Amino acid sequence: MSTALTFAAVLPALLVAHNVADHWAQTSHQAATKGHAGHAGRVACAAHVLSYTAVTALVVGLLWAVLDLSITPAGFVVGQAVSAVTHYWADRRFTLAGLAARLGKGEFYRLGTPRAERDDNPSLGTGAYALDQSWHWAWLLVAALLTAAV
Repeated sequence: MSTALTFAAVLPALLVAHNVADHWAQTSHQAATKGHAGHAGRVACAAHVLSYTAVTALVVGLLWAVLDLSITPAGFVVGQAVSAVTHYWADRRFTLAGLAARLGKGEFYRLGTPRAERDDNPSLGTGAYALDQSWHWAWLLVAALLTAAV
């Protein structure tokens, strides 16, 4: 039962941390540059994921300490690693756009436009933004499960 309770506490905490990190901790430069090809895009995305992971780790760590959750150090690290790696993968943008295209959802990414003009979140409610966020949420579920079960 403690695994289920830990999962039940960690998942909503990760979802809240995700929203804070993605919308408050991320800089404008990171948001505008993380999907660009080349070194600048990789660095911007890595910087975003570093601050993002700092927020999620802080939140999960606080819950672990305050609520005395049954999280192991390995579970904590594995959950954070899954969250960080999948977040970086999707936020490079061309990766998620390619997956969306292969699954018949490419129209959400306006794949006919130049990469520099594409954005995964030009305004809330776009199809690309919804695909991006649902990708993150799905992996946060996996990260919460691994945090609780490993």
